[in-house]
Amino acid sequence: MSVNSLGAKAELSVNGTNYEIFRLDAVEGSQNLPYSLKVLLENLLRTEDGANITAEDIKALAAWDPNAEPSKEIQFTPARVIMQDFTGVPCVVDLATMREAITELGGDPSKVNPLSPAEMVIDHSVIVEHFGTPEAFAKNVEVEYERNRERYQFLRWGQSAFDDFKVVPPGTGIVHQVNIENLARVIFPREVNGVLQAYPDTCVGTDSHTTMVNGLGVVGWGVGGIEAEAAMLGQPVSMLIPRVVGFKLTGTLPEGVTATDLVLTITEMLRQHKVVGKFVEFYGPGVSAVPLANRATIGNMSPEYGSTIAVFPIDDKTTDYLRLTGRDEQQIALVEAYAKEQGLWHDDDHEPAYSEYIELDLSTVVPSIAGPKRPQDRVLLSDSKSDFRSALADYVEDGDEVAEGRIDEASEESFPASDSPSFTANTEGGDPEDQPHHFDSVPISGRPSNPMPVTLASGDSFNLDHGAVTIAAITSCTNTSNPSVMIGAALVAKKAAEKGLTRKPWVKTSLAPGSKVVMDYYNQSGLTPYMEKLGFNLVGYGCTTCIGNSGPLIPEVSQAVNDGDLAVTAVLSGNRNFEGRISPDIKMNYLASPPLVVVYAIAGTMDIDLDREPVGKDTEGNDVFMRDLWPTQAEIDEVVSTSITKEMFTKDYADVFAGDAQWQALPTPTGNTFEWDDASTYVRKAPYFEGMPETPAPVSDITGARVLLKLGDSVTTDHISPAGNIKADSPAGKYLAENGVERKDFNSYGSRRGNHEVMIRGTFANIRLRNQLAPGTEGGVTRDFTQADGPVTSVYDASANYKAANTPLVVLGGKEYGSGSSRDWAAKGTALLGVKAVITESYERIHRSNLIGMGVLPLQFPAGESHESLGLTGEETFDITGVEELNNGTTPKTVHVAATKADGSTVEFEAVVRIDTPGEADYYRNGGILQYVLRHMKAAA
Repeated sequence: MSVNSLGAKAELSVNGTNYEIFRLDAVEGSQNLPYSLKVLLENLLRTEDGANITAEDIKALAAWDPNAEPSKEIQFTPARVIMQDFTGVPCVVDLATMREAITELGGDPSKVNPLSPAEMVIDHSVIVEHFGTPEAFAKNVEVEYERNRERYQFLRWGQSAFDDFKVVPPGTGIVHQVNIENLARVIFPREVNGVLQAYPDTCVGTDSHTTMVNGLGVVGWGVGGIEAEAAMLGQPVSMLIPRVVGFKLTGTLPEGVTATDLVLTITEMLRQHKVVGKFVEFYGPGVSAVPLANRATIGNMSPEYGSTIAVFPIDDKTTDYLRLTGRDEQQIALVEAYAKEQGLWHDDDHEPAYSEYIELDLSTVVPSIAGPKRPQDRVLLSDSKSDFRSALADYVEDGDEVAEGRIDEASEESFPASDSPSFTANTEGGDPEDQPHHFDSVPISGRPSNPMPVTLASGDSFNLDHGAVTIAAITSCTNTSNPSVMIGAALVAKKAAEKGLTRKPWVKTSLAPGSKVVMDYYNQSGLTPYMEKLGFNLVGYGCTTCIGNSGPLIPEVSQAVNDGDLAVTAVLSGNRNFEGRISPDIKMNYLASPPLVVVYAIAGTMDIDLDREPVGKDTEGNDVFMRDLWPTQAEIDEVVSTSITKEMFTKDYADVFAGDAQWQALPTPTGNTFEWDDASTYVRKAPYFEGMPETPAPVSDITGARVLLKLGDSVTTDHISPAGNIKADSPAGKYLAENGVERKDFNSYGSRRGNHEVMIRGTFANIRLRNQLAPGTEGGVTRDFTQADGPVTSVYDASANYKAANTPLVVLGGKEYGSGSSRDWAAKGTALLGVKAVITESYERIHRSNLIGMGVLPLQFPAGESHESLGLTGEETFDITGVEELNNGTTPKTVHVAATKADGSTVEFEAVVRIDTPGEADYYRNGGILQYVLRHMKAAA
């Protein structure tokens, strides 16, 4: 119950229902705050307890200085927690283990329960095994249940065992899209101690793209699974009051420009502006011109530019969207009344004070893609061919020949279709779908070429070369939540099909919408058959390609790619295209709008100028250009307005937690504690609490440590955390084989996140990881200095040898270490491998926090220094002193690092301690956030 020392408690009546609220205007200065900080201020007012949250904290936030660097810590209590199953399963595993651990400490297991509403959407487990057929969806779901039965039974147990924990079953939608279409309240009505309160909906989620809900005016962001567990268990999120970047929008998008083009432009701008750890807030007259779906798309990409949130204020676009998606009229009325009463309703003319400013005229946005390996690397569509050729040099062997041809690259003049580098189908003699064909690859000039002949089982034959599009996937919540781009894609397919065009036979096409509503409006508009004509059949309602669940390439294509070491490409409408993420066979990945995904599936190559070169030929042999297929905005708007209804949402979400017959038929374990199966290779008891004393042991300095990995810049959580398929010859594959699992049943790392034995073996095992300690290699290998001369071996095997020798480990890194998704296993795996400290030039926010949450010390090189400038090879022995100062209740600003080389010489420097808040220091002193929470729960019982 709030102390209410500032007299903020009041009453709001909406249609005869009274709600208790905490008025922002009770605090002097609140009216000047940005939207997002007003939401945080209300949070403090409502949760003030006089101890962790005081009147001084509230007044400090209200008096926020936009020009000051963050220094004031506050305790933010999110209204709810949202999870996806990859990160959610280990959360439930940890909660189940905590029930046993608290019992061992003499506590009550039923006390381990979510204290805030927690909702999980199972969306990360479906893999595109089948595609291009009407049966693809049913077959993929069947395989999903076969592979994940143990996990799903465990989650059904959790839904019944824990209070306030709900599960949205598989085959329903993608977590972030389900969140905006159904779960988000915008203004949260909840009975607290017998009183009906209303307050802003806020959330943290176990996926960095939780920020999609920012488009609805909901302040929420991604955290690691360990932080999410603490939030579920009533622990506030410790944070510094952030700097807030005001992003002013003016104008409107021009004809032919999509929401994807807009978000890629914003991503590039904000990456360059450097917004890591900051709040971004959109304001200005252009906000009213941005549809809610576009706002959600922009919010979704917040992790790609590094901000904590990217939020839009509440306005009539918000309430219109709530009404369209079937929200209750009382809830909609509450949202509007509360937002207007509290000064949270958008005003075009009001400009709050911001820490920094940036502006975009929407009319200047142009068609774009991003790639080949980072979402912030925007490429103008008009430059895509030249950019691809330039980037290709980094992915091919020097021995590949540069093909001769007649294209004068310097002239930039148009050239005949016979010189086009696109792959063209020979369709003479009938419908190209009726019989096998040879697909001719024409001379390609100006870039490396290594054509590999391929003949498919269908009889189709072609030469496959660098740049071939081997995956074209309409996938990911980012864009499949946006009806404008989804309808745009279907209209491109319609026009293409009517001209006799289809996908090239080497392209694996897939359609994985974020909710069932997409297929409802495709069917209502009559566009589904055209999508299927081009091979974009429904494959599942899940993240699929965007998270690496793309499934295998067409077998003959995969063989040619590997035989020729081809640099082939994927084009997807997702938000992530990091190296090694999409498919182990694919080196270059591009983000694009759904309509462009369809175009590239038709063209079959990235080596094409879509403005000037045809994507194929119609049934009469005439060239067809992208401009012939691209719909006008008026065409899109007409289909959207006539095909999408409120009833679609109310029908699809009527009983969203019930699941289909397969889900309901799963046998469900019962009981307060889970009965672990020692033979399970999916769900195993977590090891974090083994031998944990009731009070923490003092922290100690790190001595005699060895370097496990020496890494460069932009090492992402995808490089660190186990993800994608499990290879048979990997440590994880060998473990599964030793435990009787057949190769076909290995499944993905994500599906086995509930088994720490698999995950430890897959940590730092990404096939594109480059460990400078083992130069000339790629993948999860390092040198093992427990043996003479330090031979190269797997990261896991080396760590096991170091553990046996009682040798602590460190990791050296560069800039932006840990960027990417909020993968808790990137931190859990690091800790379980025996890493005690990570030393880098800079961190991405979430991963740094997660390392502390697992008891790993995050350090930074002195400003301007790096492992390279200091001459560190990674062969040194490290001693880190000054850590023990934490035992005094203070956090040292720096610690002393001495790296001793084989000849006895040392490299010494003062490393910056990146424990940024007192709360993080408490977690580190306890050995991690879960240990801290468990001890406090026991003490409070």
